[in-house]
Amino acid sequence: MPASPSTARAINDRVALRLLQQEGPLTAGQLKQLTGLSRPTVADLVERLTASGLITVVGESGEQRRGPNARLYGIVAGRAHLAALDVRTEGVLVLVSDLVGRVLAEASVPIGGDAGTGPAVEQAVAAVERTAKEAGADRLHTVGIGAPGLIDPATGDLRDSAGLPAWHRNLAAALQERLPGARVTMENETNLAALAEQREGAARGRETFVLLWLGHGVGAAVVLDGILRRGASGGTGEIGFLPVPGTTSLPSATDCDGGFHSLTGAAAIGALAVRLGLPAPATPDGPGAAAIVRRAARTTAEADGSAGADGVAAGSLDAGRGRLAPGGPASVAEAAAADGAEGAGAGAGGAAGSSAEAGYGGSALGESASVDAAVAFGGDGSAPLDPDLAARFLGVLADRIAVGVASVVAVLDPGCVVLGGEVGQAGGAVLARLVQERLRRMSPLATEVRASSLGGTAVLRGALLTARERAQDELFAPPERH
Repeated sequence: MPASPSTARAINDRVALRLLQQEGPLTAGQLKQLTGLSRPTVADLVERLTASGLITVVGESGEQRRGPNARLYGIVAGRAHLAALDVRTEGVLVLVSDLVGRVLAEASVPIGGDAGTGPAVEQAVAAVERTAKEAGADRLHTVGIGAPGLIDPATGDLRDSAGLPAWHRNLAAALQERLPGARVTMENETNLAALAEQREGAARGRETFVLLWLGHGVGAAVVLDGILRRGASGGTGEIGFLPVPGTTSLPSATDCDGGFHSLTGAAAIGALAVRLGLPAPATPDGPGAAAIVRRAARTTAEADGSAGADGVAAGSLDAGRGRLAPGGPASVAEAAAADGAEGAGAGAGGAAGSSAEAGYGGSALGESASVDAAVAFGGDGSAPLDPDLAARFLGVLADRIAVGVASVVAVLDPGCVVLGGEVGQAGGAVLARLVQERLRRMSPLATEVRASSLGGTAVLRGALLTARERAQDELFAPPERH
């Protein structure tokens, strides 16, 4: 049954608006070429969208740069303002953008662990209001929040999670109360990171993949056939609780100690570095662990002669392609036996400690925290690591990561695993390739292992992308749906 004229117009309008979002300003002729619509149909939709205040002339194109055919049309970016939040254990990152996602203002607000629930919520909400004012936004249309913990798929609410600050659970309701006209949504931070990697990062173009978040804690996000899978209770990806060989105990329902987290969380990575004779991280958190991993990857790549330090530090997918000595024990069990109980206490934060959901730790917030820590360990003036120790450290770490990845691959067969978070990005292509080599020996299923290209910024980017999509879905809808 053919679409009615009104439905056809709505579809054409949506297609044109999506193209303007993806491609930027376009002429009517370019819209005709990209949509395949007739010239009169394009002229009608341009007139319709202009009259509705969704698009406007933003410039001219072409040799003559004049006349109706040279007009460039773009989305009216100021039609709505959006906010994105990355909620962490010790603070919050905030940014405000226009409707097309251009960032207008951002802020980083630490919130002390001794702050009560009410004062902590007030600090976070006030940060959003200040950032919106700085951006020149009179009101916020949509607010996207990335938070640690489990999000109830039925209600969208953050479920109680042991070890997480109580103010996290009250933040969305407080924002909704203070911003009554805004649409406030909350999503698990690892899921948002996966969406960002799919749109803008290492998983671009992949319809099926798994993001393994390696930071203060560990977690995973699963995208199958283009759809983010959350599970019956919102707990898909709680890989920190995965029982694995090489730990001294089993995880419990309330504590991931003894699970995969005890092998690959920040505390375990720091303890491994010390045991193998490398410098101890300055802080027992994601940025601290990332700094020593980045330094080891850079040292190993330089010794191998296959990549420069900058390529590894940036997490380049093309860095470190040369052959590396595998190093390390033959199995995770052997490594853990030598380590003793080095992972003990890594999951002391309870259930939340199992994933990125444990937060990023540390007192500093934002990408600058990772950068500063990296400079402190691997920047100019730091003593070089012993290449053999660095290679052995990365080899043992790759052994550990591969055990968890192999379990995921055996169940989901995703074809691609992205090593995300601060640690995943810090290890770059060097660590990713080591994990892939081990995975190839453990699994018959072909799986590419990639390093994150977004690292610790992925959560905030994912929150912004989801806020933008929700706002555009509403604003770009046909009038009869309003």
